[in-house]
Amino acid sequence: MLNTFLTIIFVLISVLMIFIILLQRGRGGGLIGAFGAGGGGSAFGTKTGDVFTAATVIIFVVFLLLAFILNWRVGSTTTAAAAAPRSSQKMPASGGAGASAPATSGKTAKKLAAKSAGVLPAKPAATTPVQKTPSTKP
Repeated sequence: MLNTFLTIIFVLISVLMIFIILLQRGRGGGLIGAFGAGGGGSAFGTKTGDVFTAATVIIFVVFLLLAFILNWRVGSTTTAAAAAPRSSQKMPASGGAGASAPATSGKTAKKLAAKSAGVLPAKPAATTPVQKTPSTKP
């Protein structure tokens, strides 16, 4: 929720910065000349160059701080999501559109599922025949 709010503010600050930069008087007069300021005059007064320069610096600092904050917040949520354990249940890979899996027996299917999950089934212990010793009871 906070990320969304900060992103909206970030976009609004970006648009405001674009307009302030375009309104500044450049060598060719800038966009301010389109509003009727001719020659040395300005549509917003005589000291607009200083005001726009100061406003540009302030808005740029806010823009830069918001960019750092958003990057830090998104990076921390991405890191937390990457550290979360993944589901142990994996989907089998398909052979493409219209491909069907070959029919397998129950044992083979279990082995394939265990192999794809990275877990091999436990093998039964080797059984050795137990030799009976003759009893010594009378």
